[in-house]
Amino acid sequence: MEKLKLITMDTCHHIFQSPIGPLGIAGNDQYISHILFEPPVIENTDQLPDVFRRCLEELEAYFAGSRQGFGFPMQQSGTDFQQSVWQQLLTIPYGTTISYMQLARQINNPKSIRAVGSANGSNHLPIVVPCHRVIGSNGALTGFGGGIWRKKWLLEHEWKHKYGTQQLF
Repeated sequence: MEKLKLITMDTCHHIFQSPIGPLGIAGNDQYISHILFEPPVIENTDQLPDVFRRCLEELEAYFAGSRQGFGFPMQQSGTDFQQSVWQQLLTIPYGTTISYMQLARQINNPKSIRAVGSANGSNHLPIVVPCHRVIGSNGALTGFGGGIWRKKWLLEHEWKHKYGTQQLF
């Protein structure tokens, strides 16, 4: 619920019905700022800006298996460290995973594993900034704000559409 404090009155809202449950999408006419799992009950904004229509089209294509990345304008506020982690998340290829340790090394800060995990958990744009692709060093599915079952679903969905089979965790 804390993420909702960042949403202001001039923000547009829309609930997108996805295979992993409703996703609350928030933003303005310039960019998308939040995607929320289990969003509060809200009324959809009557007139969606173009950026929302593009976001919805891209999410639909992702869940249909025909899109591997996202191009709609997005922006989220965070510290410089969080921003560096989120930028690095965008480089993880569709259908692959890396560990928190690997992610910490990629941002040239190998001792920051816990901080990387915290930044991952502070990501306001899950799925599109693919924090679900980060797993434990032992291969375990850990730490996902949408629940481990959603993380598993997203990873298996990507694996299936990239490689033609599902990888079971």
